[in-house]
Amino acid sequence: MPDDLNLSNLKPAQPRKERKRVGRGLGSGKGRYSGRGLKGQKSRSGSHKMRAGFEGGQNPLYMRLGKLRGRTSKDALPIGPHRTSTAPVNVAALEERYEAGADVTPESLVEKGVLKNTRTDVKILGNGELTKKLSVTAHAVSATAREKIEAAGGTVTLLREPKVRRPKRKPEALRQTKPEAAEPEADEPVAEAEPEEAQEAPAEPEAEGEAEEEQG
Repeated sequence: MPDDLNLSNLKPAQPRKERKRVGRGLGSGKGRYSGRGLKGQKSRSGSHKMRAGFEGGQNPLYMRLGKLRGRTSKDALPIGPHRTSTAPVNVAALEERYEAGADVTPESLVEKGVLKNTRTDVKILGNGELTKKLSVTAHAVSATAREKIEAAGGTVTLLREPKVRRPKRKPEALRQTKPEAAEPEADEPVAEAEPEEAQEAPAEPEAEGEAEEEQG
């Protein structure tokens, strides 16, 4: 930088970023309609403040896809009696926030800042490593988290009994198979079918001549 600073050698600290100046005459290249085109939705002010998923009025994608309906459907949104919303807590958070021999409860998790409140069930997950002996009390614990807690010498207490799921019945068990007929043993003689009795032949009608003599 020169010692004598004047208008001839004055420069900005960083190059100026040229901005697009619209509506300054046809010769500027951005005059008349200012690059917005002629009429239409996107030529109006505020046209780019559309909601997420808006596709110009046509049926949007989230409405074209299939949906699992019903408030009691287990595969529907988490509403109704089948709501399964839990607050996940990994063992890595327990390793970081608790000292060895401490009791881990939903209330203590709120005090440590791991959870916001105790209105949601707590489930302990097995992401991370655990080297401290802890007494964990929660609503649910994954199999991996239980192994890591017990391997470190800790204990697990559930506030809610886990639901026992019934095994799905195989389609073969639903089919009713007919009992097979017992085959006769080789030693026992097979009873032969008795011949049907000959049916008596119907009596032949008498001759016409004999019938006339009897009438006479």
